[in-house]
Amino acid sequence: MPHRRIHHPAPADTPLTRALRDLRIESHVPPDFPPDVAAEAEAAAKTPTLPDRDATDIPFFTLDPPASLDLDQAMYLTRASAGGYRVLYAIADVSAWVHPHSALDEEAHRRRTTLYFPDTRVPLYPPQLSEAAASLLPDQPVPALLWQIDLDSTGTVKTASVERALIRSRARLDYETAQRRIDENTAEEPLALLRDIGLLREEQERTRGGLSLGVPEQEIIRRNGRYELEYRAQLPAEGWNAQISLLTGTVAAELMLQSGTGLLRTLPTATPAAVDALRRTARALDVEWPRDSEYADVVRSLNPQRANHAAFLQQCTTVLRGAGYTAFEGGAPADRLHAAVADEYAHVTAPLRRLADRYAGELALAACAGTEPPGWVLEALPALPEEMAAGAREAARLERQCVDLVEAALMSDRIGEVFEGQVVDVAKNGRGTVQLYEPAVIGRLDPAGGGAPPLGQRVEVRLTAAEPGVSPVRFESAATTAAGRSA
Repeated sequence: MPHRRIHHPAPADTPLTRALRDLRIESHVPPDFPPDVAAEAEAAAKTPTLPDRDATDIPFFTLDPPASLDLDQAMYLTRASAGGYRVLYAIADVSAWVHPHSALDEEAHRRRTTLYFPDTRVPLYPPQLSEAAASLLPDQPVPALLWQIDLDSTGTVKTASVERALIRSRARLDYETAQRRIDENTAEEPLALLRDIGLLREEQERTRGGLSLGVPEQEIIRRNGRYELEYRAQLPAEGWNAQISLLTGTVAAELMLQSGTGLLRTLPTATPAAVDALRRTARALDVEWPRDSEYADVVRSLNPQRANHAAFLQQCTTVLRGAGYTAFEGGAPADRLHAAVADEYAHVTAPLRRLADRYAGELALAACAGTEPPGWVLEALPALPEEMAAGAREAARLERQCVDLVEAALMSDRIGEVFEGQVVDVAKNGRGTVQLYEPAVIGRLDPAGGGAPPLGQRVEVRLTAAEPGVSPVRFESAATTAAGRSA
């Protein structure tokens, strides 16, 4: 999943869309699936492996952005005895369609993850599966991994299990519709309980020291021939939905740890250097960060409706660096915590978009049943962390380049203008990085005769270059330029 969600709803022929298309070509991002993979997907869509249990009587619903078709998850929430709750969470069973060492499987190992661009997405699996047969779209029976998680009245897990089942979603909801129904008290109980359970799990997260960023979506639009940047803050329902996914990931990790074989998602604690860099960004964006306040406290105090707070939340993703996967057999590993979750955690809820989730789902199934994991899973397990790391590096590189292109488009008609910013980084070659306050853009500051300004210094800079696909955002010191003209 992308750290920074950027959307560009533009016609096919704009400077930005041309630059994004060129980026995909230069990076050898596959535009289509090979013929043998597409043919296998067509055949697999007609002949899934069906599970023994039929759970199509449960009225599941999905909750996703309105345009999404690759629906990994569906839920049904009910009240339980003694004031508790039952979470039934269905996850698309990719193994019902994709068989080990098949053309589909080998292509998934090459792609590793769905890639997200501002103007499109490049899927992990062919659309015949990911957006049709294997997706939990309403009113079609689909094989799934069905989780049952019972919570007490405080949201604490009492019991959890997972099995294969055939399910059928009844409703496809988007976040705005769900939020409106919850706020207006018109939601039926399974949806209304999303707020109750979500709030309880958010409190559990705060208590254990975890943190969900809730990064706003950036939308770059072309209006009157000029690019403009808008932020869309997450709705509460999006956070509550994410809590159900996090809950499932933590119980999956616990099952695997108890069995001694598994695949965890891990993240080290943010380094002091990363936090210091984030403090400088906060100062540049006029975000208040009291000296005695922790990073998590600052994030929770932010209002993503404010542009500078939304921009700061985008930059908070930098402290997530170092995330990876830990595979283990024969006992629990030493490296097992995810710092942002503040708990053991596994990726199991997005198998249509991440390769690792298919394997982690199989490991959780085996752990719950008390059986040995399938041979094809154990065979692939040792190499999965590096496979996913390579995929993550490529996704991060493309994401960073997309941000550069978007920011260049945003600034392309402002060459020569002077902006106020702050130096947030200085490289060994003397080249600095400046974070502007408005617009919240980051750019390279070319060193003047005396070198780059000190780290953390407020500066006035003049924009010298910004053109999508030609030059990223670049600045020079406005003071130096003015002095040169005076001389």
